[in-house]
Order: sequence, then C-alpha cells, then structure tokens
Amino acid sequence: MKKQHGFTLVELMVAMAVTVVVLGAAVLAFRDTARSSQNVSLQSDMTDNLRAGMNLIQQDLIQTGTGIPTGGISIPNTGVAASGCASGVSNLIRPALTSSLIFPKCNIVLPALNPGSALGVLISSPDATSTMNTDLISMLYADNSSSTTAGKNIGMDSAPVNGTSCPAGKIDKNGISLTFDTGCFNPATLPANGIALNPNDLILFSNAYGNALQTVTSVSGALLNFASGDGFHLNGTGMPSGTLIQLQNHTVNSLGTTVYDGTYPPTTVTRVWMISYYLDNTTDPMHVRLIRRVNFNPGYAVSETIENLQFTYNFVNGATVVANQSAVPATYSENQIRNVTVNLGARSDTPTTAAGNKVKYLRTNLQTQVTIRSLAYFAEFE
Repeated sequence: MKKQHGFTLVELMVAMAVTVVVLGAAVLAFRDTARSSQNVSLQSDMTDNLRAGMNLIQQDLIQTGTGIPTGGISIPNTGVAASGCASGVSNLIRPALTSSLIFPKCNIVLPALNPGSALGVLISSPDATSTMNTDLISMLYADNSSSTTAGKNIGMDSAPVNGTSCPAGKIDKNGISLTFDTGCFNPATLPANGIALNPNDLILFSNAYGNALQTVTSVSGALLNFASGDGFHLNGTGMPSGTLIQLQNHTVNSLGTTVYDGTYPPTTVTRVWMISYYLDNTTDPMHVRLIRRVNFNPGYAVSETIENLQFTYNFVNGATVVANQSAVPATYSENQIRNVTVNLGARSDTPTTAAGNKVKYLRTNLQTQVTIRSLAYFAEFE
C-alpha cells in the first residue's frame, strides 16, 4: 500500500500566511465598520443635542417682548447721573452660572432682550484644540400659561376689570405686598388653569405713571409678598427712581419735592418670565451643559456636551442696519435689535481615536437666525 503524505512545511506556512492576511483584512473591515457606526451614532447624538437646545432658544426669542412695555421696564436706580451714566445707576443682578454679574449699570430700564457678549464661562476643549469665551442671553416676555395673568388688569384700589370694580385689590403703600381681590382673580385657580404663583416669579406693575418690576418672595392665598433681598435686587432697594413706590398717586410741594400718598391709580399686574441661557462647565466639566433658567429659579440642562454658545445681533435705526454685532454698538440700544443669530457648537460625548496622549473628538455646530418683534415701536395690527 502507498503511504499517505500530509502537507509539507512550506505548504503549511503558505496556508497560514494566506489565512492571516484574510483574517487581518476581515478584522480591519470590521473595525472600520464599527468605527463608522460609532461615528454615525455620535453625530446623531450631537445633532439631537444641538436641535433640542436650539429649538428652545428659538421659541423663547420669538416670544421675546410679548406683553412688555415699549422700550422696556423701569428698574430701581439712583435717578441722577453718576459714574459715567447719563440718567442714573442701577444694580440689577443678572441670572448666570455665578451670581456676580449685573446688567449694564447705566441701564435704568430693563429691555426685553439683553445681550451678554463674552459674559459666559471660558470653555477649554478636553483635547486642547480650542479655548473660547462664551456668551449668555436674557429675554423677557409676559406669562402665556394662563389667560388670567397674561396682562390682565386684575384690579388695584378699585381698578376696573373688564368693567367690574375690584375694591379689595390692594398694593401695600410701602410696596412690600400685593393683595388680589379674589372676586376678580383668585390665585388658587392657577394650578388647574395654568401655573401657580410661586416665589421667584416676576410681577410687572403698570399704570398711568409708568411701570415697575417686583420679585415674589412668598405666597399666602391671595397675598404676594415682595421682601427685600431677592435674587434680582428689585425689592426694597430704597432707590429714588424706578421702584413700585413711584407708581403711587403723588403731588409736588412748593419745594419741588414729590410727595407720594400711598395709594395707587388703576394698575395692571402681569406675571413676567425672564429666560436666560448660558453654559455650565462646573457641574460636569467633561460634559458642558446648556442651561435654560427661568427668573432666579434653579436652571436645568437642555443640551449636553456643548462647547460654544455665541449670539450676534442686527440693529435697525431708521433705515440703517448694523449687522452681526456681538454687543450693543455706540448710539444704539437693545430695543433696536431686530435679528438674532444663534450659534451652538457641540463635540462628541466620547473620543473616536486615541494615539498616545492625543485624543480626538467629533465636532459639529448649528446656526440659525431669528427675527424678533419690534421692541421699540408698537405695531397696532401685530
């Protein structure tokens, strides 16, 4: 019988080499496919993050100025020129990641839209590719959650409400509280029909003498209190201008001094939302969050792993347009903003490659422009 011969050593080595090449190619193809799939997933996550934040910013910008007095709301100020300010000095605290920011001190009126160029946190990317100052923004509009509080005259000192007198409605002569006439408006109905009145809510008072803003510090039935020491520094400031006291009935004596009598003419009361957006790199430094904050309530994250937040503005002064401004130009005011361009940048949650100490992340950005309602003029048919 013939002997059965196996593979020679050469044949075996050739076969192993071919197998290694085929397996190597398969592994590389699998790795590339897995990496491609991971990149698609990371891109999708980044886009979802950006769209979530951008949609909310757009919605708030579209509502900016709704129910806000033309030109803005008076805020407490010194009433006299000082420290380079032509009309007075204010000290209104601005919602931000820290409580050390104030709105421009020379603004004695709070506009419906408040730019904050480079006032946000400094963001350094984890792979050391960029470092940038971010922006923040604050905007105002009237409460749209309940028809009862959306700009209704609910009656102060017998003020008429749709032809009905509300004699029990009263503002304290010292501006420290507001009592509703429950026959005209009962705050207890709000949880069922809208959002209840809560501490940190902003209340806008408007009458023939102007307007003023107060922060609710506590609620007890039909009584709202405005104690001093609120987060915005609106209540009990003792400043001679821009406070609730200046909305009282008054006379001017022979010495030219204004004397307030402690009573108020018919007054409209409106709940106002101040919505602020900024980045938070403190809670989780590796996953910077886009924060939406209502008044001085705790902010909440609407997007994560955000690296950039920038705003530019188009200003209109008559027929002249000044475009793509990051801050308010000289001779212009916030009330002349007509377009806001929003730029959000994000990076991937995890790196895609790592070679030595070099880490690579995917990045993308989203940009949009929003045309806002006129903040300087009243459109009769709008």
